[in-house]
Amino acid sequence: MVSSLNTKNYSTVHGYILLCADPSLLVVNISLRQIEEIAMTVSQRCHVTGVNEVAWALRALMLTDLTTLAGDDTAANVRRLCLRACYPFEPQLFDKFFDRSLIPDMHTAAVCVYPARVKDAYQTLQQYDMLDKVAIAAVATGFPTGQYGLQTRLQEISHAILAGATEIDIVINRQLALVGDWEALYNEVVLMRSACGQKAHLKTILAIGELGTMENVYKAAMVCMLAGADFIKTSTGKETVNATLPVGLVMIFAIQEFKRRTCQIVGLKPAGGVRTVRDAIAWMTLVNETLGISWLRRERFRFGASGLLDDIERVVREGVAKMEAEEQAKNVKPTPEVAAAEAFCKELRKKKEEN
Repeated sequence: MVSSLNTKNYSTVHGYILLCADPSLLVVNISLRQIEEIAMTVSQRCHVTGVNEVAWALRALMLTDLTTLAGDDTAANVRRLCLRACYPFEPQLFDKFFDRSLIPDMHTAAVCVYPARVKDAYQTLQQYDMLDKVAIAAVATGFPTGQYGLQTRLQEISHAILAGATEIDIVINRQLALVGDWEALYNEVVLMRSACGQKAHLKTILAIGELGTMENVYKAAMVCMLAGADFIKTSTGKETVNATLPVGLVMIFAIQEFKRRTCQIVGLKPAGGVRTVRDAIAWMTLVNETLGISWLRRERFRFGASGLLDDIERVVREGVAKMEAEEQAKNVKPTPEVAAAEAFCKELRKKKEEN
């Protein structure tokens, strides 16, 4: 579970004072070209192969909110999702190369479902005795559009928490951001923070593909953090544009500035478009190079993804198979024919060096 912050008190007092007293919090000028260049350069600083790629894949696994947000979700679908989240690999896969004491930690950070499916997730995780290890996140407040009355959106939060959700992923009211009514947006998020209380952590989905400009992304991120968000999240996964590295960098700049001004830590969650281990590595590299290695843990960084686990499985299984093949090759004695050929080649090399 995300480390506790007294964000409810913080949001209703300090955040409002800062927002009113210091307008510079929302003053920003962003060069899109520079942001794109920086994000690309920083994210490419880490090149991994072999065993290192397996290690990065497993780190990505433990930072993933495994998600299903389809109209045809059923209790059976959610049970299967929870099973994959809890036990993505059979324990014997790692017998030769990993410490068995680490295996219990090889699960996703959370499952993410609609409020109507939270009860199914709760019952399944309870059955597997994983409620204290795998969080239950629920999208809420009229996901994905947010085009519902405020009271309806707040009631949805309460419903999800009563069903067992420990994390709430809310969508912000994009129209308020687009017209620049930041105080109204702040007030809405404060009410959502209050609805979560101390029972659930709050992730605010900015829906960056519908905010129009990078400046709006930065301002929306800052307002949500001032209002008490534990995480800022890029997207619903339903927009045309979802998680991109340049947008991630803008949100990281907002997190850094917020931390500098308030000494408060807020997490980051890219969602939508992170489909491969290579995508995940690029994001983790970006976070490591900007926020630091301490951010690469479930309390501060998550992936919202439905398909990423498929590629994680592929990379890990192929990596383990390769390590097993290399191990076997070391232990296999060469046949007389192979030994003779190697001796011949060695002799030729020696003669060539002498000449």
